[in-house]
Amino acid sequence: MVGAAQKYDRIVQNGVQLRSSPAVNEAIQLMREGYIGRVYMARGLVFRWRADIGDKGFSPVPEGLDYDLWTGPAPMRPFTENLVHYNWHWHWDYGNGDVGNQGIHETDLCMWGLDVGFPTKITSMGGKFLWDDCKEVPEVQTSIYHYPDEKKIIQFEVRHWCTNLEDGAGVGNIFYGDKGYMVVNHYDSYETFLGQERTPGKKSKAGGDHYKNFINAVRAHDKTILNGPVETAHLSSGLAHLGNIAYRLGRVLTFNPKSEKFVNDPEADKMLTRNYRAPYIVPEKV
Repeated sequence: MVGAAQKYDRIVQNGVQLRSSPAVNEAIQLMREGYIGRVYMARGLVFRWRADIGDKGFSPVPEGLDYDLWTGPAPMRPFTENLVHYNWHWHWDYGNGDVGNQGIHETDLCMWGLDVGFPTKITSMGGKFLWDDCKEVPEVQTSIYHYPDEKKIIQFEVRHWCTNLEDGAGVGNIFYGDKGYMVVNHYDSYETFLGQERTPGKKSKAGGDHYKNFINAVRAHDKTILNGPVETAHLSSGLAHLGNIAYRLGRVLTFNPKSEKFVNDPEADKMLTRNYRAPYIVPEKV
């Protein structure tokens, strides 16, 4: 997608609305200026109520659904209501769990706030602990992304049912510095807490218009206007995929951010792409 946007000179926006929030942009600027000190850690949180979806078994394709088009590049399987329309997120052939669903918004902010790209060490653990349904992805998952050279780390958490909030955030991010920490709550607000006493500091709440930002960039044909350029979509979704690969393989992985390949690990490299079902094939060269 990045290559196609560049080659064909198209304006492509990453749909992470928080990047157009004045409050979140102010939060990023405060971190760059050292307001909470040297920022070394980010936590991404996705605490969403995701219910038991059961197992409805196979059934005829409903009228009005082009199941071949819906399936796209995934393997063609017998139709089940457990896939349409939202529950495809919970099956590996079609989705990647909440880390790649709601989580993309938070993985993007983790990387943006820490000012990092892809990590060099990844590990992930989790599972299904409540529902005996047909979901394949973990309902509870914690992924760790380590940047040893930068001395930074990202921790990403997914929980699916009754849970506490983390400093008021259930979907959002927490950044830790040596002078305090910052809580970014979902798309449009932040709070800071300073020192050992966690003294409340600066805070703000202000939403933005991500759609307007995209339209303005299209009309001006100027990708520098974009708050969420296409490259950020590659990074944020890529981070989610790296965590899921580590989870599915059940081991710590070493990654080379420059080549975007795993280090001496062909088994993990195979999971960086998929076997596309014709004719829904993404070409190697755009």
